[in-house]
Amino acid sequence: MCQSEATLGLESPDLLVREAFLMAHDYIDYVTSGGADGSMGPAPTACAAALRHAGDELLTRFPIFFRRWPRVFQDVTENTACPTLVSILDEHFFAPVPGGRRRDLAWSAVLSVYVLAGQMALHCHERDMVVVLPQLKECVGAYVERVICPEIQDKGGWSGFVSRFGEKQDLEGQLKKGCYWTLLALAICILTYFLWKRMA
Repeated sequence: MCQSEATLGLESPDLLVREAFLMAHDYIDYVTSGGADGSMGPAPTACAAALRHAGDELLTRFPIFFRRWPRVFQDVTENTACPTLVSILDEHFFAPVPGGRRRDLAWSAVLSVYVLAGQMALHCHERDMVVVLPQLKECVGAYVERVICPEIQDKGGWSGFVSRFGEKQDLEGQLKKGCYWTLLALAICILTYFLWKRMA
């Protein structure tokens, strides 16, 4: 299922795989075109929108996290960008765990794959290595397909990612909406009462 269509990417019949590649393509385009301040249109899917939102949140909340990547990527060339990225990801996902058990996959780990790939893409873009960007998109998509898709298939697909990282309506907005509807209902009740009194 998830692992057999590595060369199909965006054309894969497996929805999990197709979404993984679409998210990689969209997020790399998003970060290299200026992020939230750039000129990209809306995200193509709810997963891609959640990824954009979560990446922007990380950048806003933890800017120190993003400042260290240029030092890590300083020796990256067009030929080493993908292998370097995969090596870093493998260290994260296949690090030894006490007791020899495999770690449970957290949605934050999935997010970190895309955010790290976005930082690598941004680094390459800023150093005029734009020729490597399509390779990075495919590399990340294939990595997610190979390592993450089998895990999230057991978690019910990408919906957990969207519910965890999707933009949530703020509490103040929900409260205002509730007050608006309450006032509207009250106004209708008052008008109905006065009309009923007038007719009686």
